[in-house]
Amino acid sequence: MKKLYSVILFLSFFIFDCEAQSPLPKWLAAATFYQVYPQSFKDSDGDGIGDIKGLISKLGYLQSLGINAIWVNPVFESAFEDAGYDVTNFYKVAPRYGTINDITTLVKEAHGKGIKICFDLVAGHTSDKSQWFLQSSKKDTNQYTDRYIWTNSKTIKPSPKWICGNYEREGCFFKNFFDIQPALNYGYAKPNPANPWEQPVTAPGPQSTIAEMKNVVQYWMDKGIDGFRVDMASTLIKNDTGFVETSKLWKGFRKWFSAKYPEGVLIAEWSDPEKSVKAGFMIDFLMHFNIKSYRSLFFNKWANPYLKRDTVFFDTLGNGTSLQFMNDYTYQLKAIGSEGYISVPTSNHDFARPNCGNRNTDAQLKVVLAFILTLKGIPFIYYGDEIGMKYIQNAKETEGSDQRGGSRTPMQWDNSPKAGFSTAPLDKFYLPLDTFNKRPSVAQQINDKNSLLSFTKQLIAFRKKYKALGNNGEFRLLYCKDYKYPLVYERRAGNEKFIIAINPSGKEQSAKFIYPTVNYISTIMSSSESIIQSEKNTIDLMAGPVSFAIYKVK
Repeated sequence: MKKLYSVILFLSFFIFDCEAQSPLPKWLAAATFYQVYPQSFKDSDGDGIGDIKGLISKLGYLQSLGINAIWVNPVFESAFEDAGYDVTNFYKVAPRYGTINDITTLVKEAHGKGIKICFDLVAGHTSDKSQWFLQSSKKDTNQYTDRYIWTNSKTIKPSPKWICGNYEREGCFFKNFFDIQPALNYGYAKPNPANPWEQPVTAPGPQSTIAEMKNVVQYWMDKGIDGFRVDMASTLIKNDTGFVETSKLWKGFRKWFSAKYPEGVLIAEWSDPEKSVKAGFMIDFLMHFNIKSYRSLFFNKWANPYLKRDTVFFDTLGNGTSLQFMNDYTYQLKAIGSEGYISVPTSNHDFARPNCGNRNTDAQLKVVLAFILTLKGIPFIYYGDEIGMKYIQNAKETEGSDQRGGSRTPMQWDNSPKAGFSTAPLDKFYLPLDTFNKRPSVAQQINDKNSLLSFTKQLIAFRKKYKALGNNGEFRLLYCKDYKYPLVYERRAGNEKFIIAINPSGKEQSAKFIYPTVNYISTIMSSSESIIQSEKNTIDLMAGPVSFAIYKVK
């Protein structure tokens, strides 16, 4: 009987653990996201800082681009020692960005244009100026005592990740990133009994933190937003080898979230879709950490100092390789199946833009965008990448930019020295004025059919027009000899098929590969003279220097 009882327990756990996740929101199948860094996007009141009203004023622009979802970097009240990722109050809007009424207007106006709005949830930490932390740092026990992770003595500092400050409380706290960002307490997967601060995930402190984060999410979802991108999603539970407890946390969170908001989206900053999607997230990125192969595509020697490489695939030298990325990308697609989506973003606020160093011409940037916007998954376009804004090396260190400021410069709506802002953010936040006017602005590109902006619009329109090129169309690698140049792949949905050829190198490249006999091949879009021929189940393809081509096959 005891043995039978054990078997029943095991089967119960197995069934619960393998319980099917709730369906994905249907709108994700046609989603194209745009990332807005609020302080740099559009200033509506002349104070030199972008704001919510500025974003509202540009919704028509985003709609015309083909965008139907926006991820907005943190807009919560903050000490701004890490540009909003040091939250002081999750339930208030930072005055620099506007008011709760502005958020209500943003949601209403965006939804009226068919655009979803997603916020950024900084789930892992707060500012050390948050009232939660200030209460936690007091000597007397209160409801926030265990909201953070503290040793029980100021003489105990297990590693440099622990900060010992001038607080009433006897102890040092664990930080997540900067010293001013104390980690919220979600517990330890394998607590060491010798360290009383290592609480299990089931302890009241960690459980209270999870409950509070649900309150934050519910508060904003009930205001009408459509979901969250979760910052540092894989790091909440400490000492969690294999992310076992972290996955349990997010599975529970997804079950709760989707039951209340079936059309809401949860996006992970995890950079390992196999793990994050199985944990309950609906979208995850392939970028610069955990699964790091994005670096091999784009991070040249002019990129962020801690990420740069000597050799990348998207370089006219033609000495890079797509091996690492293609291995990871195809593996991840297979691993997640239809349970979620991968995003390969154009860039984001933490790393260099496509226009970086010697990768700076329209021809080069069009090859980058043709690649990213013909992949399977959900596109995320970082503000300004659609016009080829430049990554600025050695941008001024401000608000914790920590060598990331070169991707956070003001959106170039026009080519005045202000770039659509007062001079304040340029002088205070970013860089000398003469670094602007290096790229044509929105105003200069919007009516130019050959501009990068028009090109981006066209690619987004193709994704919507053709299922094969959309978020769910199948992906198959066709050619990459020694994983060099050109890179050729197929997108397919039913009988609809496309072949895409990508050649970032400065030399003409050829490819020959097996492919079923076709009736005809037509060029949908191409950046240079290209030749593709089909005969006896074989395709011969020639790709010109720095080129891309999209072929429709029947």
